[in-house]
Amino acid sequence: MRINGLLEQAWRRGWLSRPVLEPDHLVATARARTGLQDLGSGPGWRDRLERLTEALHAQAALSPLGTVIAYGQLVSALADRARVHALWRRHPEILEQPIAQPIIVLGQMRSGSTRMQRLLACDPGFAHTRFFESWNPVPIQRRNWLDDRRVRAWIGLRCAQWLNPEFRVVHPTGLTQPDEEIGLHNVSVFGAAFEAQWRIPSFAAAGERMDTRAVYAEFRRLLQTVAWLRKDRSARPWVLKLPQFSQDLDSLLAAFPDARLVCLDRPAGALVASSASLAHGQMTVQSDAVDRRWIGAEWLRKVALRQQRMTEARARADVPQVDVGFHAMNQDWEGEMRRVYAMLGLPLTEAVRGRMARYLAQPRHKRLAGHRYTLADFGLSEGQVQRAMNAATAPVPPRRVRAVA
Repeated sequence: MRINGLLEQAWRRGWLSRPVLEPDHLVATARARTGLQDLGSGPGWRDRLERLTEALHAQAALSPLGTVIAYGQLVSALADRARVHALWRRHPEILEQPIAQPIIVLGQMRSGSTRMQRLLACDPGFAHTRFFESWNPVPIQRRNWLDDRRVRAWIGLRCAQWLNPEFRVVHPTGLTQPDEEIGLHNVSVFGAAFEAQWRIPSFAAAGERMDTRAVYAEFRRLLQTVAWLRKDRSARPWVLKLPQFSQDLDSLLAAFPDARLVCLDRPAGALVASSASLAHGQMTVQSDAVDRRWIGAEWLRKVALRQQRMTEARARADVPQVDVGFHAMNQDWEGEMRRVYAMLGLPLTEAVRGRMARYLAQPRHKRLAGHRYTLADFGLSEGQVQRAMNAATAPVPPRRVRAVA
């Protein structure tokens, strides 16, 4: 990309400062940007920041543009961390904000979880996280006439779409669209937002080994903050969706013990190919040394690991659950949504069904069909995928739908 050459030239000539991806520098920059010193003592974010920056230097092969993007994301996440801790000190009542009986859309990346989340968000009886709230959970300054989170999110979204036009097809969204809570994990320097952008296997491995309960306790507090900032004191169930949940379900349920699970399934070959395609699109923007075969192998490993952990955690979980297949949704979305509502103990009203139908008819939703990918693009075959999945987990017996009492 021409921009990489321009950045190198600007750095060499001293027109711009080269971003420094070192923990102390990133923290100092976040403190200077916010005027705040306290980023909180837990839950191990400083150790993860050190691992992440080490991996960015040693493994990610970042281009100049990738270095700028990584620097901007990490400083922004750390600045939000400082702001949210200051907000909690000023308003301890935030941590009393109710998050009752959340509806967890549980599925791997590219399993149809966005579709399910947005269909449920058509119901005004449920709350959901909006794009600008996920990526900017706290404002820089609170003013009734301007929410700077929207401005920052708009700039970030436009940049992402300009640098990676495929993003519009792979994940169509907008400022106020329902979106996954991936930005909340960024504040904890944790999770798949980083792994899907950069080749950082050591950071991914450390995240898979760690005890994530403290991260999800903080995740709950961040969600309470989003709700409090809305001045929403209702008890509406919150629809939560994040592919990382499939890896960390035990910890998620420790934070939300009264959750209900809408569990999505899609054939493993399509999951792996689509996940690899999404990661490839993001990595190509930020590195000149992208290896399709490595991406394929890594996302096959990741999908198998998440399937194993999700299967085991679901077997232990004593919460209402319902299974929904990707192809079943394609063939009869209304029938599948009625099954979901039966698990929730609620009627699917005609008004909500109509809103869902209008969402599915939108061009923005239909553009998802334009995302093309194959396993062969990433050096994989259906046989390899099936062997990996069979090794990861035994067949799961059909679950009886447990409805809410």
